[in-house]
Amino acid sequence: MNLATIIEGHADERVAVISRGRPTTYGELRRQVGALRAGLIAIGVEPGDRVAVLAANNWFFVVFYLAALGAGAIVVPVNPASPSRELERELGVVGASVAVVGPSGRDAFAGIDRAAVRLERVLVPEGVVLTDSEPLQQLFGHDPTPVIERSDDDDALLMFTAGTAGPSKAARLTHGSLRANIEQMQAHPGLHASSTDVALDVLPLFHIYGLNVVLNQALMAGAAVVLAERFDPAGALDLIRDHGVTMVAGAPPMFAAWAGMAGAAPAAFEGVRLAGSGGAPLTPEVAAGFESRFGLPVWQGYGLTEASPTVTSSLVGGEPKSGSIGVPLPGVDVRLVDVDGEDALAGDPGEIWVRGPNVFAGYWEDRDATEAVITPDGWLRTGDIAVVDDDGYLFIVDRAKDLSIVSGFNVFPAEVEEVLLEHDNVAEAAVVGVEHPYSGETVKAYVVPVPGTAVEEDELIEFAAEHLARYKCPTTITFVDQLPQGLVGKVLRRALR
Repeated sequence: MNLATIIEGHADERVAVISRGRPTTYGELRRQVGALRAGLIAIGVEPGDRVAVLAANNWFFVVFYLAALGAGAIVVPVNPASPSRELERELGVVGASVAVVGPSGRDAFAGIDRAAVRLERVLVPEGVVLTDSEPLQQLFGHDPTPVIERSDDDDALLMFTAGTAGPSKAARLTHGSLRANIEQMQAHPGLHASSTDVALDVLPLFHIYGLNVVLNQALMAGAAVVLAERFDPAGALDLIRDHGVTMVAGAPPMFAAWAGMAGAAPAAFEGVRLAGSGGAPLTPEVAAGFESRFGLPVWQGYGLTEASPTVTSSLVGGEPKSGSIGVPLPGVDVRLVDVDGEDALAGDPGEIWVRGPNVFAGYWEDRDATEAVITPDGWLRTGDIAVVDDDGYLFIVDRAKDLSIVSGFNVFPAEVEEVLLEHDNVAEAAVVGVEHPYSGETVKAYVVPVPGTAVEEDELIEFAAEHLARYKCPTTITFVDQLPQGLVGKVLRRALR
């Protein structure tokens, strides 16, 4: 069954999406999506084609996303704030034939070589001007066509992630894996969304957390989704109050900002029944500070793009345990595995392995990377190390990979180091993640300058920003004479940390 059918069966008059203060009902949304779906088919979009969307959280994103899925296409949401070089690489990797570009992605998209990535068409909404683009509005003039049937094994999304085995790759999320994870969340009374709920979606829709956990789950339940194009603590509280928000999903930096926000009324969250945090570890201090101020517990969860994404939640266990990511969702199997590939003994750390219908189909056209993370019997190796207590609650204790998590986004050191080494005055570079009170972690670089040259910290940070998304860029750089190395010449990141 095509995931695009999640908007079917809900009352026409119920509000589906609120964007920029304007509500769209389910009846209106179905008509808009059906017309655009027909328009995409009319210009030649076929099942299996990759279509990229560069847009912020707004009505335009939602309608295009659902229309493209319904046409049988594979949707590729990309960060519209990424620099041109990164966008060009990602579009080239997936072989996108069509791209739709909103205002937030216009400037970066203008800098890519379209011929190099073989884009056939570029669509823009009203108000966006791009050379050799076509107005998206003209595709709404068609009579709606039926949703094209897709099987559970067909790809629905390609989501870029640092993955569990190297630099950024496109994870293949199928119609079946995405729907399975929604159903797994819906199967627990505490995580269940109903048609009377109103969900705030300020998490970016190019991230699987904002797309499947918030948007898709709400639409499947017939709930309303309030879209916010960026996170502003005070503005988000206004949205919660003005629209009667009942469900808030966020990353730890959001809850930290609210907990420390001057002037926020203690009753600001009085209508919210569920607050959940994911994407990065939620510190006990932030969780306690938020609950003390607003009287609302924050339920921490754990997931990764390759699991569509939710694996565990403290809410499933019945109470939030300080520092715990909770217990597995219904229908999700989890093992802790030691270095010998055996189940870790009780109380001993082990790598989290996940199995279930929510596990992804692999990385796009990368068999070696896929086989490195999915075992022959279907277990997903996450690279995260955890222990379990007597009640079955999991606690993350380490990562088996060098991955850093900045505001819920994965950053792989090798990708940042590669960019820094392109600077003429950099001889060696090493990157690690360090704790940050707002973003959970931030990127710190250690750089060995080329002998006889001079380079400034700000200069290198700006250089990185020209080639990487801002969250991947170092915020601090320490210049050193040499990097610590092991016997075989590998940089010892633990020593740098």
